[in-house]
Amino acid sequence: MSSKYKSIKEECYQANMELNALGLVVYTFGNVSAVDRENGVFAIKPSGVPYEELKPEDMVIVDFDNHIIEGKLRPSSDTKTHAYLYKNWEDIGGVAHTHAKFSCAWAQSQLDIPIFGTTHADHLTADIPCAPPMSDELIQGNYEHNTGIQILDCFKDKNISHKEVEMVLIGNHGPFTWGKNAAKAVYNSKVLEVVAEMAYLTLQINPKAPRLKDSLIKKHYDRKHGKDAYYGQ
Repeated sequence: MSSKYKSIKEECYQANMELNALGLVVYTFGNVSAVDRENGVFAIKPSGVPYEELKPEDMVIVDFDNHIIEGKLRPSSDTKTHAYLYKNWEDIGGVAHTHAKFSCAWAQSQLDIPIFGTTHADHLTADIPCAPPMSDELIQGNYEHNTGIQILDCFKDKNISHKEVEMVLIGNHGPFTWGKNAAKAVYNSKVLEVVAEMAYLTLQINPKAPRLKDSLIKKHYDRKHGKDAYYGQ
C-alpha cells in the first residue's frame, strides 16, 4: 500500500467497519469516504465487496474529478456524489451513505424529519431535510453526480447551512451525512437513524405530536455547541 495514502485508506477502512458494526448497512450497500485535502483526493470503499472481506489496502483513491489515482478495485457506485460534495464543500473531511431502515423509510416518505425532542436538538436545531426526488432528466443523465447537485440544491432551497445540518435524506433513496472527518460522518449517520426511529415512533403514538418548542431547542443545542457549552469534560 502506498505510504502516501496509507493514512486516509486506514481512516476510510475503519469508518466503513464502524458503519457495518453499527448496523447501518445492508449486505454490501453503504459507503464512507475520507478526504486528503493536501493531495486533492479521497479514499472510498470499493463497490460490492462484503465488509468482512475488506482490508485497508482495498480502499480506492479517487480525485475530485472522479479519476482513480490508486486501487485495483472499482470504487463505490456513489463515488461521484462524494466527489461533488468534497469539491463544493471544502470544509468537510468525510462523507457517509447508508441504507439504514428508518432513515430510508423517511426518505421514501419524501418528508423532512421534524424536530420532536431533545435528542434531535442535541445535534441540530432544524428539521432533517429531505431533498425532493430527482427529475427524470437528471435520473437519465449523470445520476450519481446529479445526486450531489440534488443535495446542494436542497440546502439552497431550504436556506440551510451544511455546517449546521450535517445530514440529508434523498427522496425515495436514502441518507447522506458528512463531517470534519470520516468518523464524524459515521457518527452523524447513527444519530440520523436514531432520530428517524424516534420520530417514527412518536407519530405512531401521537400523530398530532407537536414540534419541540424553540426554548428547548436552543437550550439543548447551546449546552453542547454554544459559546458557553457545558456538556462533557
